[in-house]
Order: sequence, then structure tokens, then C-alpha cells
Amino acid sequence: MDDLTGKKPAPPALDPDGDALFLDFDGCLVEIAPRPDAVVIPENLPQVLAHLSEQLNGALAVVSGRSLHELERFLQGYDGLMVGSHGAEARGMTPPLEESPADLAELQAELAGFAQEQGLLYEEKSHGGALHFRSDPSRQDEVERFAETLAERFPAFAIQPAKMAVELRPDGFSKDGALALLTQLPQFAGRAPVYAGDDTTDEPALAWAEAHDGYGIKIGDGESAARYHLAEPRNLRDWLAAAVEV
Repeated sequence: MDDLTGKKPAPPALDPDGDALFLDFDGCLVEIAPRPDAVVIPENLPQVLAHLSEQLNGALAVVSGRSLHELERFLQGYDGLMVGSHGAEARGMTPPLEESPADLAELQAELAGFAQEQGLLYEEKSHGGALHFRSDPSRQDEVERFAETLAERFPAFAIQPAKMAVELRPDGFSKDGALALLTQLPQFAGRAPVYAGDDTTDEPALAWAEAHDGYGIKIGDGESAARYHLAEPRNLRDWLAAAVEV
């Protein structure tokens, strides 16, 4: 920590010859929006990622809880590695989950029905679904209790807490697990993992990067395993743009 402010410092400049870069999407590359489909993508973001991937010889991946098809739609112009659904699906490597659990449709129907009955926002995902309570944070306990009942009924899925949301995702997948798989690819060999994320879903990956001779960058407020900190997604985008300009 910084001795004067008590806050963690900003990260050092990215090393294109020695670092590997892993980036969360919502709340990290882009600002959180009221609805998942309402995020605003800075016009040059896909191009910055494409240039960075080239500078890093392909050692860059977007790692998100979002469905892969959504990431591809939002980041058209970036053709590099992407991991969606907390590591369950991927572009540029063998998908970790070859097919969804057999009871996916039933789980999604339960989530959608509860959201409709309770006036909540339901987000369908490729291998699960999420209930958002950002519009009414007082509903958190109620949503979490419902998610717990579903996890008991559908043991192939696990609860994934997130910012103002609760998600059911395939059991056994996580962002740190995604990093462990990605770093086995040839382009990541000998490079230090650098992970940037903002949410509780990112903490295992931030800790993984710190434990494997790299470092984490926490975006926004809250305690974190990450060594470094940036206040907002725009600060991370500025950091990335500076690496492209070097």
C-alpha cells in the first residue's frame, strides 16, 4: 500500500516482452450499465485490444462471465482469445465445456419465471443464467435464497455471486481455472500473468496472477488480492492505450 494515502498504487507500465494480459469485461473494460445489454463500448476499444494482442504476440485474453457470443458482438474488430461463462466456453482454444448440462433449459425457465413474478431482471447465458437486483438492492437476500434452492435442485450448477446479481453457472468452472488453462498455450509460455478485474468473480483470478509471478489490478472499490488499483474502467483503458502507444 501507498504509505501516504493507504491506497494501492497504480500498476506499472505493461511489458510487451514479458507480460501476458487477461482482462475482465463488465466493470473493467467497460462501465457497468443498468442492463447487461446497455453497455457502451468505446469506439476504439476493439482496435486497442487487437494492437495489444499483436504486441504481446497473442498473449492476451478477455475473460468474462458473459456469454461468448455477447463478447464477440460487443468487441467486433478484436479477433484474439476470449473466454466466456466463467471459463466454460472459449474462442481460440478448445472449449472447456463441450456441451451444457442436460437440465440447463429447466434451470433457465425457473430463473426466468422467478424474475417475471418478482419484477427482477433475468439475464440468460449460454450455460446458465443470472438474476439482477440492481434496481432494488433490498431484494438481495430473497434472490440469494432462491438461488440456493435452485443449486440444491440442480447440482450441475453452482452459485456465482456478482455485483448486484446472483448467477447460476456450471459447477467446476472459474476465472482462475480459465487462467490456468490459457497459460498452457504456447504464446503464454515464460510470461508473467497480469489480470484486471473489478468483481468478486474476479478475485480468484487476481489471486492466481499474484501467486504465479504476475500481478492483479483491482478496478474500483473494495478489498482485493490484487497488488495494484485503478479507480474506474476509463483508467484501465488509458493504461492499455499507453501500452499501445509505446
